[in-house]
Amino acid sequence: MAVRAIRGATQIDADSRDLLLEATAELVREVLSCNALTADDLISVVLTATPDLVSEFPAYAARQAGLSDVPLLSATEIAVPGAMPRVIRLLAHVETDLPRSSVKHVYLRGASALRTDLNH
Repeated sequence: MAVRAIRGATQIDADSRDLLLEATAELVREVLSCNALTADDLISVVLTATPDLVSEFPAYAARQAGLSDVPLLSATEIAVPGAMPRVIRLLAHVETDLPRSSVKHVYLRGASALRTDLNH
């Protein structure tokens, strides 16, 4: 069993607690689903939000989405001028038999523009 890192991101339309909770839960579910993982396969998850998102901690949203015993961390992205606004990013460390080349990184909603090389 190897340790792999999986990236993901999503964008929301406004700094709304409900939107952040919904989009973060969707991102967590998609990362798990696309990689045939369960919460038991997760080692830890780091979630970041751009500085314009302050309505809720993304880690709280992930906890509400079922990651009840996974170590989670929320952080703020650096404020790079011209960067895409209202983005929640995820870095999940997982135990899996998937080779690195088979790991599926998930970019949803407007954040899909961050990784045009991926077709997920």
